[in-house]
Amino acid sequence: MTIDSAVLMLAGSMVLAGLALGWFVSPWFLLLAAFVGLNLLQAGITGFCPAARMFGRLGLRAGPAFR
Repeated sequence: MTIDSAVLMLAGSMVLAGLALGWFVSPWFLLLAAFVGLNLLQAGITGFCPAARMFGRLGLRAGPAFR
């Protein structure tokens, strides 16, 4: 597994969790999905992703997007 696939799986899981919690628990959980989306947007613009840095420190190998 590469850092890229781990970041995408984490982001997708967090968006789905935020949507499910927003539907079943409280609409305030939709902010979680919005936060993940904004973080993906800033990572695409700046190239800095905190999750990618964390996965790199855990020993995952770099992919083409996050080096």
